[in-house]
Amino acid sequence: METVIAFVIIFGALVFFHELGHLVFAKRAGILCREFAIGMGPKVFTFTKNETLYTIRLLPIGGYVRMAGEDPEMIEIKPGHNIGLLFDRNGKVNKLVLNNKDKYSDLKVIEVEEADLEHGLFISGYEDGNDEVLQRFEISETAFFVVDGQETQIAPYNRQFSSKTLLQRTLAIAAGPAMNFILAIVILIAIGLLQGTPIDEPILGKITEDGSAYESGLQEGDYVKAIDYQEVSNWKEIVTIIREHPEEEIIFTVERQGELLELPVTPKAQKTEAKTIGIIGVYGPVEKSVIPSLKYGFMETYIWTKEILTGLGKLVTGQFSIDMLSGPVGIYVSTDTVVQSGIFYVMKWAAILSINLGIVNLLPLPALDGGRLVFFAVEAIRGKPIDKQKEGMVHFIGFALLMLLMLVVTWNDIQRFFL
Repeated sequence: METVIAFVIIFGALVFFHELGHLVFAKRAGILCREFAIGMGPKVFTFTKNETLYTIRLLPIGGYVRMAGEDPEMIEIKPGHNIGLLFDRNGKVNKLVLNNKDKYSDLKVIEVEEADLEHGLFISGYEDGNDEVLQRFEISETAFFVVDGQETQIAPYNRQFSSKTLLQRTLAIAAGPAMNFILAIVILIAIGLLQGTPIDEPILGKITEDGSAYESGLQEGDYVKAIDYQEVSNWKEIVTIIREHPEEEIIFTVERQGELLELPVTPKAQKTEAKTIGIIGVYGPVEKSVIPSLKYGFMETYIWTKEILTGLGKLVTGQFSIDMLSGPVGIYVSTDTVVQSGIFYVMKWAAILSINLGIVNLLPLPALDGGRLVFFAVEAIRGKPIDKQKEGMVHFIGFALLMLLMLVVTWNDIQRFFL
């Protein structure tokens, strides 16, 4: 159960902050954001605030911000339609009722002659029983369609995604991956503040009670002067010497409260893929302060970004096979292992996944944020946008291929871990 909770929280947080980046910059640009969704599938929880429907959906994978103008509007008013109109205090139409009109007592019903809900914001037509007088009504920018009692806000052109400048659209799309990197930095800074950041000094950190360091009398805070009478000057040298002497007694010369002590320690053997190494059950020294924690957050993000990019490069060049990729199942299994190791390991795992999500979304592939940014770059070069239908087809094909890849990766995970 702990693993399930951790998995849902981690994925929920990563998706939430990614989509929040899109939402904030889209709203700053004046784009109408119809829905902010976490998860996929049927709705579990919903509420509406400031024009946007916020939803949590059943399947804890993915999410989206539905911006007006990204997809064709589903509701279209054509000449000859009978539309019911409701008005605000200023005499502008604030609701266009398409059906079930008998439920409204103060409805003005017209047969539409002409309607422009994007630029001119008006509707004209003939009222029931009067085919001679053409009436024209102004429509409020925040008017709603009403279909089967459900309200959907109209999207004037100036509220649509495509009406915004290239910079505004670029920021709205790039903000999602950017938020994942920011989230990773914040998590890693928090780890530094709570757990401490490593310092490369010959000082013993936390001692585990099941290790040979504890059995030999070594204590946290001991300043190591030498090992086997060989002087050491930093933590890396201590680790190197311990690793090289599995099941061999070595003498630690430590300074404790101004007194020099010599303590024999026998590292326990631990097998790795390459060789057997020695361990004594001691952590490296750490410090808890703001500036080192800030440096730690940024440096760790840089290191893991570089590591993930290197892995992607090897995948492209064929040094890694597709079988080595992990999908939701593989990530769940890894999360289960991390949960057993403690909260700080879970936090670092979340930061790594957030970096990974940010990088993957920036890849120049159709249907991903990176693919959309490529289209913006082409638009900047040629001076005009690519045809919407052509771009939409590219993204649709790309999305289908990504779903196919996800199925393959998930099947590989199931075979690797459960069959």
